[in-house]
Amino acid sequence: METKKKKSLASRIPGKVWLVISIAALLVVWYLLSIIPQTARGFPNLVLTVQGLLKMIERGVFWQDISSSLISVFGGYALGFIIALPVAILMAWYVPVRNILNPWIQFVRNIPPLAYVPLIVIVAGVGRRPQIIVITIACFLTMCVTIYQGVVNVDETLIKAARVLGASDKDIFIRVIAPATLPFILTAVRLGASVALTTLIAAESTGAIAGLGMRIRALNQTYDSAPMLAYVIVIGLIGVALDNIIKLLERKLTGWQEKREI
Repeated sequence: METKKKKSLASRIPGKVWLVISIAALLVVWYLLSIIPQTARGFPNLVLTVQGLLKMIERGVFWQDISSSLISVFGGYALGFIIALPVAILMAWYVPVRNILNPWIQFVRNIPPLAYVPLIVIVAGVGRRPQIIVITIACFLTMCVTIYQGVVNVDETLIKAARVLGASDKDIFIRVIAPATLPFILTAVRLGASVALTTLIAAESTGAIAGLGMRIRALNQTYDSAPMLAYVIVIGLIGVALDNIIKLLERKLTGWQEKREI
């Protein structure tokens, strides 16, 4: 009975209040890290971090870094999705395609992007192109596997029923597979956005002259932790913003889907 009372009390607290509590807890932990001698150098307090960010803005590099990174992220992310969607569907629909591609996709998935960045630089040179290629590969692998799982998990009974009614492969895909796979596609889109950002540091190790990842590496060489931490936080905030935008899109497109209340 006591457990039920606690759950009911927690459920009555609005989500915004929980967000405030979560941020407050984070600030407390951050402050403690900033005063403990072993961690203070790597985690400067909030004031120093904001000052570090303002210093980068005054130097005129902050907005340049953000724009450069976003171009690479969105370029690689879009290409990764454009390639992953048809490949995943072909793998799920045609056994020969699956048998040929799936082993290599699983093989490359286990290789960290930093391992093949030098090879891509040798082939594509330095600058924007290798950054987009690295992010494209990482996004493709994640999104392809997720979409593939969505297609193969479509209820076989629905497909057989459609065939009995005389539906062609095109009709089955449009009327059965596409609606059933849409939640998995949107999940792949969310995961891809996260992967694009987490691959940023590796992507911008290809001789970039600007970018959030490049700037973090440059600041690391001088141990300037305040702006470095500010840039890490900025990457996280961009990720949260993208995730919320995709969640909004997901609610619009899958409002018909029944979901378990949490």
